[in-house]
Amino acid sequence: MQPDPNSPNPVACKTMSVPDAGRLYFGLSRNSSYEAAARGEIPTIRIGRKVRVPVAAMERLLEAAGGLNRAARGDVT
Repeated sequence: MQPDPNSPNPVACKTMSVPDAGRLYFGLSRNSSYEAAARGEIPTIRIGRKVRVPVAAMERLLEAAGGLNRAARGDVT
C-alpha cells in the first residue's frame, strides 16, 4: 500500500508481506522468505490470518547485523 502523496499527512505502511520483505532486504524467493520467517530470521507479527513483517524491526535487524560485521572486522572504535 503506497501513501497518498496528496494527503495532508501521508503515512507510509509500517509493515510488509513476508515475500516482499524477503525479496527487498535479502533477495529471497517467496518460499525462502516464508522459510526464513518460520526459522525466526525474518521478524514477523500475526494479525488474524495474516503474517506481516514490521519495517522498523527489519531495519533494526540489519543495523545490528552491520554492527556485528564491523566488530568482527575490527572496524569498531
